[in-house]
Amino acid sequence: MNITHDYDSDRIEDPIVLSVMTKFYERSRAGIKKYNKTLMRDDYELEDWLREAQEEALDFALYCEAAMRKIKK
Repeated sequence: MNITHDYDSDRIEDPIVLSVMTKFYERSRAGIKKYNKTLMRDDYELEDWLREAQEEALDFALYCEAAMRKIKK
């Protein structure tokens, strides 16, 4: 799926927002295909969601560190 709209005088969409929306959609589809579940699930408690978020944040920090080292080279 690619969320795009032509620009006209009545409807102006932000291409950056549309790009991110497309990525969210594609990521959701991949997750549903891989796990056969949506995020609307009852088998996760609050702590499970927080652990998942923390792991994602840690990965993000590692990617930032790697990118900053690459910039310094």
